Parts: sequence; structure tokens; C-alpha cells
Amino acid sequence: MSVPFEVFSQLEIRIGRIVEVDEMPNARKPMYKLRVDFGPMGVRQCVAGIKQYYSKEQLSGKLAAAVVNLQPRSIAGVSSECMLLAAFTETELGLLVPDRDLAPGTPVA
Repeated sequence: MSVPFEVFSQLEIRIGRIVEVDEMPNARKPMYKLRVDFGPMGVRQCVAGIKQYYSKEQLSGKLAAAVVNLQPRSIAGVSSECMLLAAFTETELGLLVPDRDLAPGTPVA
């Protein structure tokens, strides 16, 4: 399936810093509720199914790319206001992270 550039360009992808990581004991899958700082855009809540790949300590303070203009979605009863981007296989997952210490809110192109 091809996506027209005009559709792709509507996604707003920014660098965020994970500032808080909480357990989600009521979720069916291993998930975290994250608070992600996007600098001038503020802090947003994100639900991510990455618990089996990262500890809380590994995530706290980590920079990662995220889509910030998705409509909020309720996941396991928690509102998710952005989506972290990751590469994954059936057994591995890696967050997409910048190779430099960029400011939260930096656009990704």
C-alpha cells in the first residue's frame, strides 16, 4: 500500500524526554503509562506496550521520537495522547532515539 506524501506529511513527529514511568496493573498486556516532555508543547501522557523490553530505569530520562498529533485514545482505561515510535520483530523492540542530545520538542523530518 502506498501512502501519498500529503498524508504522511500530516504526521507531526517530535523528540520527547520520558520523565515518568508508571505500571499499568489492569492492562491485559505488559504496558507502561509514560509522561513525555515535549518542551514548548508541554508534557503528554503516553501508553506504550514496551514493558517486556525496557525497565523503568532504562526509560526514565530517555529521549525518543513520537507522533504528537494523533487523536487521544483510551488504552486500558488510560488516555494516550501520543505514540512512541519503535522498530520491532517478534522477539525484539527498540525505540527510535536520536543519536545526539536534542531538546525536547525538536521536530523529526
